[in-house]
Amino acid sequence: MATKFKFEARDTTGKVVKGAVKAASQSEAIAEVRRRNLTPLEVNKSAGFGGLFSKPVGGKRVMAKRASARKGELEVFTRQLATMLGAGIPMLEALEILADQAESPGFAFCLDKVVESIRNGSDLSKAMEPHKKVFSHIYVSMIRAGEVSGQIDIILQRLAEYLEAAAHLRNEIKSAMTYPVISLVLVIGIAGFLMIGIVPSFKSVFESLDVELPALTVVIMDISFFMRDYWYVIFGGMAALSFAIGAAVKTERGAYAKDVIILHTPVFGILFKKVALSRFARTFSTLIKSGVPILGAMEIVSDTAGNKVISGIVDKARDSVRNGDSLSEPFMGTKVFPPMVVKMMAIGERSGALDVLLEKIAEFYDQQVEAEVKGLTAMIEPIMIAIMGVIVGGIVLAVFLPIFKLQEKLSGG
Repeated sequence: MATKFKFEARDTTGKVVKGAVKAASQSEAIAEVRRRNLTPLEVNKSAGFGGLFSKPVGGKRVMAKRASARKGELEVFTRQLATMLGAGIPMLEALEILADQAESPGFAFCLDKVVESIRNGSDLSKAMEPHKKVFSHIYVSMIRAGEVSGQIDIILQRLAEYLEAAAHLRNEIKSAMTYPVISLVLVIGIAGFLMIGIVPSFKSVFESLDVELPALTVVIMDISFFMRDYWYVIFGGMAALSFAIGAAVKTERGAYAKDVIILHTPVFGILFKKVALSRFARTFSTLIKSGVPILGAMEIVSDTAGNKVISGIVDKARDSVRNGDSLSEPFMGTKVFPPMVVKMMAIGERSGALDVLLEKIAEFYDQQVEAEVKGLTAMIEPIMIAIMGVIVGGIVLAVFLPIFKLQEKLSGG
């Protein structure tokens, strides 16, 4: 039995039109809308609650009002778009297909806006540019370079490879940081429980022993009672410190100081430095290989470096290139860029193979980061166990020392 379905769709000019069709099912109604040379946006039964609980086109209810993308969604989209364009599918049709199958409402909303802009005559890069939370500066710049060169499918493949490599690097960093963060939280939690919940209960016991308390016990007891009685001061101070640090790093000088500290942090500083070098080399290589002019590429590299120290060095190098001087010279003598990296950049600059050598640098530091993560993971575990042993052992020792002292007193008497 045929049912009436209301629909909302776009015609070939991009105009949104509404209407109704009769069909046995929603899928047949969608097919009927498409036979009318329309792109369905939503098809719902007209009876009952007017589509409030009905299933929109593509099996998703688009509720988002702003563009966003879930983790990994942009990488998959880029790879699929490159494949579809390489297979000869027109750009608009490929984007419509990908918009229909987008998993998250925010990304579907974003792609719908991109499709609408292209229907109105915009280029892909111009259509993506307003959605900065989804399509980054480097993404839009590479798409623009692909449009100029006529190699948009090849550029998209490089973009997909770049995004996948960047995601892999982020995952390596997260795996390196997860264990120490969890371990630190556990150590603080256990120490706090002992100091606030256990140690104060020994006060009456120590008073009844009639012995002079050891210095360690006195210190631990004082800290314990302070934590119990003035916990609001501790948490308030931590909140105020976090707020002050957060406000400081939002300033130009504070952000620079934070990045300097990060690069010189014991144990983790080496890892962060290698991550920064890998990101710099891969981004720079990908942009140059995609045909982005070197000054524009360096501006993007500076913006996306993720570290103010490296951004400052890249800005100096950009000024050097703008003045007709060497690209590699400003990198010499800096503590961030090792001589090996600077020499490879100089060779690449002279030979015209800068993108190739930068890619080699990125691959080298990706391997270094992976090795560093494994080494840190193996090293952090015994360090955290030792820290926990010292803290917990110190508290336990402070509790039992008076008992040992009383035993010695009784034995001597």
